[in-house]
Amino acid sequence: MNYRERIHSDPNVMLGKPVIKNTRIAVEHILQKMADGYSSVDLVGMYPGLEQVDIDACLNYAAAVVASEEIIKAA
Repeated sequence: MNYRERIHSDPNVMLGKPVIKNTRIAVEHILQKMADGYSSVDLVGMYPGLEQVDIDACLNYAAAVVASEEIIKAA
């Protein structure tokens, strides 16, 4: 999946944090809810208009961010 089709960042929306396109639902919020134990089924029920593909995009976005982290070895 190409998360860029569902995730958007705009400095005028949520201070530029990545959000699900056409919403004000931050990727960070979805990830935190999942870390707190909510399932994707729970989240789709909690947020009208949210789809499973949006949650998948959030997870793919997070994986891409972690994969692109630069590790600097301490001296």
